[in-house]
Amino acid sequence: MPTDKQTLTHQLNHLGLNDCCLLMVHASMRAVGPVEGGATGLIDAILAAMGPGGTLVQPLGADDGAPFDKDVTPTEGDLGVFAEIFRTRAGTKVNDHAAARFGAVGPLADEILEPMPLHHYYDEGSPLSRFVRAGGRVLRLGADIDTVTATHYAEYLADVPDKRHVSRRYERADTGEQRIDSLDDVDGIAVWGGGDYFPHILIDFLKTGAVRTGPVGGCRAELFRAGDFVPFAVRWRDTNLGGMPGKRVVIRLEHLMAENKSEWAGHGTTFLP
Repeated sequence: MPTDKQTLTHQLNHLGLNDCCLLMVHASMRAVGPVEGGATGLIDAILAAMGPGGTLVQPLGADDGAPFDKDVTPTEGDLGVFAEIFRTRAGTKVNDHAAARFGAVGPLADEILEPMPLHHYYDEGSPLSRFVRAGGRVLRLGADIDTVTATHYAEYLADVPDKRHVSRRYERADTGEQRIDSLDDVDGIAVWGGGDYFPHILIDFLKTGAVRTGPVGGCRAELFRAGDFVPFAVRWRDTNLGGMPGKRVVIRLEHLMAENKSEWAGHGTTFLP
């Protein structure tokens, strides 16, 4: 039987969304299970739980099957149906970036989405950095274990030597070919002996006690502050990828943690019934 909006909203409030004004969601509709209204119903429940002051921000990316048009191009396939339904939802605003398009709805949408740097689009001055520094929280609903977009911001903060950089070609519908430079956000900024390090960062973070968990639909949801996760991810990389955090990196992390001081960290993971 599909989970109705009232039940979802109650579950999300119990998790802590009623105290959240800025949120990013990574969702697998298959994991969440049948929901009245499908992805639209889940989005409605999330926005209802946050209230009128809440802003929902989503990474959208872009399907590379056709020249990029910010208003028309479907989302990157790996992001799933939730992101695509959010993109096409009435009232969703999107920024214009072929490599890292974001969408947002809510009172902070314009402030988070713009300006958008063409190159190094997850670094300081990006929507992702503003989301983290504004106290954004991350809600994971059954998404793959390597899926936390905020990890990419941590790659810019990490003091890892010889980070891998790439220059990729994109085709735009309006101006044609465009090259965009960035850290390698596909294969990672460095080689790690354990393989793909993205899932290991989240697995280790989930053990820190800075996470709230509970049921949402048919999945085990995880809610945490991006401002807790990013410093953890930076230190994980510095420890495991040969980094030696210098004074500049330490100061930036201290400022970030002060901006996002968490009432959860250090008190054990909170498992909600």
